[in-house]
Amino acid sequence: MLLSIEALQVCYGHVQAVRHVSLSVTEGEAVALIGANGAGKSTTLRTVAGLMVPKAGQIRWRGQPIHAMEAHRVHRLGISLVPEGRGIFPQMTVLENVLMGAYGRKDKVRVRSELHELLGVLPRLQDRLEQKAGTLSGGEQQMMVIARALMGQPRLLLLDEPSMGLAPVMVQEVFALIERVRVRGVSLLLVEQNARLALRHSQRAYVMEHGVIRQEGRSSDLAADPLLQEAYLGTSLAETAGCESLVSKT
Repeated sequence: MLLSIEALQVCYGHVQAVRHVSLSVTEGEAVALIGANGAGKSTTLRTVAGLMVPKAGQIRWRGQPIHAMEAHRVHRLGISLVPEGRGIFPQMTVLENVLMGAYGRKDKVRVRSELHELLGVLPRLQDRLEQKAGTLSGGEQQMMVIARALMGQPRLLLLDEPSMGLAPVMVQEVFALIERVRVRGVSLLLVEQNARLALRHSQRAYVMEHGVIRQEGRSSDLAADPLLQEAYLGTSLAETAGCESLVSKT
């Protein structure tokens, strides 16, 4: 098992955002985490990435516990987070932003080779390398932060609301990039406001409600479930950014 989460609980103040969550991701698998506003999805991703301290439960990476690790150590294991809101460095160039993902790497020749390969499938970024990141469109910024995460050579990519705020044509391009990532063998844990889109681009999925996993199964089976269709697939889902106020590690 690549990633396993067991009975995870996360609080901020006296409010419990994640109550008792267990889920897993295997090698090369794409797993979706869907649910309504404030369900605790983003909090779960941030905790896996080492940005939140769980109250209880365990997070294991290849069988080893990582829930007490600091974020930079988690990243070095091969876990990269593409955060909600993107988290770009607006005054830095596109190239500088992308290379930030390889900050801790020593294999500079390999970094240049991977950068060249990555930009080969991202012509929008290739043409804007010296442009300030803050001047890009939302879709271009999303591609840039995914590219930044990939430069860290992740085995697991945590994607938090990658389609949020994007025009339909840019959503298609961003998910085409995500699909390329999956085909390359990188595992995905995807939180996505558009539940139908999330299920289409994953093999398995978990439905989260009020900090608890209420349902799980193959994505195709969940997409065909009449109750799930009525509850979640009629409209796109958008999770609030409330967990951004959670206490982070220092």
